[in-house]
Amino acid sequence: MANVVVVGAQWGDEGKGRLVDWLAGEADVVARYNGGHNAGHTLVVDGTIYKLALLPSGLVRGKFGVIGNGVALDPEALLAEISRVEQLGLSVSPDNLAIAENATLVLPVHRAVDLAQEKLLKVPIGTTLRGIGLAYEDKVGRRGLRACDLADIDALAEKLDALLDYHNAWFKGFGLEGFSRNTILPMLRDVAPRILPFVRPVWALLSEQSDAGKHILFEGSQAVMLDIDWGTYPYVTSSSTVASAAATGTGIGTSRLGHVLGVTKAYATRVGEDPFPTEIQDEIGVLLREKGREFGVNTGRPRRCGWLDGAQLRQSVKVSGIDSLALAKLDVLDGFDYIQVCVAYDIDGRTTASLPAGLAGQLRAKLIFERFKGWKQSVKGMTRFSDLPSEAREFVKSVERIAGAPLSHITTGPDRNDTIVLRSPFGNKVSEALTFA
Repeated sequence: MANVVVVGAQWGDEGKGRLVDWLAGEADVVARYNGGHNAGHTLVVDGTIYKLALLPSGLVRGKFGVIGNGVALDPEALLAEISRVEQLGLSVSPDNLAIAENATLVLPVHRAVDLAQEKLLKVPIGTTLRGIGLAYEDKVGRRGLRACDLADIDALAEKLDALLDYHNAWFKGFGLEGFSRNTILPMLRDVAPRILPFVRPVWALLSEQSDAGKHILFEGSQAVMLDIDWGTYPYVTSSSTVASAAATGTGIGTSRLGHVLGVTKAYATRVGEDPFPTEIQDEIGVLLREKGREFGVNTGRPRRCGWLDGAQLRQSVKVSGIDSLALAKLDVLDGFDYIQVCVAYDIDGRTTASLPAGLAGQLRAKLIFERFKGWKQSVKGMTRFSDLPSEAREFVKSVERIAGAPLSHITTGPDRNDTIVLRSPFGNKVSEALTFA
């Protein structure tokens, strides 16, 4: 396969940036295709910690990065992120980063509406308050601003007026203060000359790279269970997070997407107050959070923790067309007496292998578990499958069986080299010593 698409197979925070960083070693271009700066990736490289949100993770590997049209781009957040990574020694310029000319812009008004809506809802969605969803709403409503609009500030000002007229009517209806052109236009005028050098038709760039036989790695944010259609609606993100979004979010044809790699933790996490069937609400859940350092990269919010939901994982494999899985954070399960994996649900006395679309059904679901013996030996830093304790090997093989997809990678620690490679999604040969048996 020439190209690889990376998707989250749970509710996000699976460690996709880490896997993209690893796979970037075999790629030529790394392209972000959805989401915004509401999703963070943490990379640890030789002791240096990179916290990325909008920048493609492959930049850390020295690869060319693309921010696709499917990304909601906050220009202020992007420039601040570029400044942060440059302080760590990572240079970002038009020589190694391109932004799609038709990427939608996130504006201060979007953040303000996001915050106001969350306060007004009886049951908040639990957004990151970054305005991402509101920017997508404007995009679909055909009143949004795009990166290419920064090239003509006069025309942009008129488009901004139309956008603000729409939102100010909403503010007025709730007795809130709205926005004027002068509260946003100066910022756009300031960022335009710094953003425009990156802006170009990335669909053409990616097509040229693909025609030349280059490896393109498509980096997704959030996860299948947060997809606007296939996630636990309405507690979802505002974009498509399944693999097919890589085509619509970058302009490359679906036939060129290649191998789909899903990323899952060895357990499960979720943020917000939404349904989470396998959540553990005792000391085991707390221990998973502490060992896994389960706190949001951007928000610092503690994540809820639970056992791996194999039935949900199997559903994600089917919906997103996942060809192989990467199992992350196996080392977090070190020392547990036993480990459980949900394999099905009992809903009103009926066994089902899939999570219902409706919230009521999700809340009534009783879990059917398989239990596995834990291991006492630490797997941290291991790079060979054969070196894992027998109990860990049995657990890994069972995850593959339950999910219905082969495993390609296992991560055993936070460093980029703490990785067991079982198969190469790019089709490159893996040494016999690392072949999954």
